[in-house]
Amino acid sequence: MKPSWHRFAFCLLPERLITRVVGAFARSRLSRVAIPWFVRHFGIDLEELDRPLSEFTSLLDLFIRRLRQGVRPIHPEGVISPVDGTVRALGRIEGERLLQVKGVHYSLARLLGSREDAALFADGHYITLYLSPRDYHRIHVPLDGVMVGWRYIPGRLFPVNAWGMHHVQGLFTKNERMVTFVRTVAGRMAVVKVGATIVGSIRTDYAPNLERAWRRGLPMMEGRGDGRLLRRGMELGRFEFGSTVILVFEAGMLESFVVAPGEAVRMGQLIATLRSCLPV
Repeated sequence: MKPSWHRFAFCLLPERLITRVVGAFARSRLSRVAIPWFVRHFGIDLEELDRPLSEFTSLLDLFIRRLRQGVRPIHPEGVISPVDGTVRALGRIEGERLLQVKGVHYSLARLLGSREDAALFADGHYITLYLSPRDYHRIHVPLDGVMVGWRYIPGRLFPVNAWGMHHVQGLFTKNERMVTFVRTVAGRMAVVKVGATIVGSIRTDYAPNLERAWRRGLPMMEGRGDGRLLRRGMELGRFEFGSTVILVFEAGMLESFVVAPGEAVRMGQLIATLRSCLPV
C-alpha cells in the first residue's frame, strides 16, 4: 500500500473525540428527532423491530435494537453468521496472514494480541463481516461450543468502511477489539469484534468493564471463559453503531464457505460447512 495523503489524514483523525461527541448525541433523548431520517436514509425494515418506532428513546436505542422473535431463523448445522452484514473477505489463513483488501494482508498474531494464540489458527480459515449503520448490531454465537477465554485489546478507532479498508494498512490490528475464544467439537474458533469510529464501546456481559477500559485508556485485559456453554444464535455482545466481526477457525475445521465476498448475510444464515457437525 503506497503512502498517500489519505493515510496521513487518517493518522491525524481525532477519532476518539468524534466518537465521544457523536456517541453522546446518539445516547441523548434529543437524538430522537433524527430517528425518522435515519430509518429513511438507511432503509431500516420496521417490520423486523420488536416494538413500535415511537417507543425508541434515542438513536442509540435504535442502533442496538432487538428484532421480533422468528425474523432471523437459526440454521441447525454448520457455522452461522453471527451478525447482519456484508462479507468483506474470506479464505485460508496464509501461515499467519489474513487478507484485508486485494493485495494487502495483516498479521493474525497482531489481530489476536498473541503470537501463541495465532499459532493455534495457522493455516486455518477466516471470514470478515462488515456491519453498516443500517444493520442489526447485536452479535450472536456462530457455532455451539464452550468459551475458554477472552482478550480486550485497546487501540485506535479508525473507520472500518471501504475508505478505511483501502487507506489504513493493518486496520483491524490497529483498532480496538475484543476477542472471544471458543472450543467446539469441530475445533477452535475465535470471534473478533473490531471497534470503529463512533463504536468506542463493544459491550458484552462477560467482560462488563470494556466501556471504562476504553474511556480510561487501560491496557490489554484478559479473562477466562470459565466453561460458559455457548449455543448457536445466543447473544454474545453488541456494537453501538456499525463495525466488523472476524471469525477465525483452526486448520481442518471447515469443509467450505457457502457465501462469497460482497454478499449480504443475515444473522443465523449458514455461511460455512464443517468437517464434523457433531453436537457439543
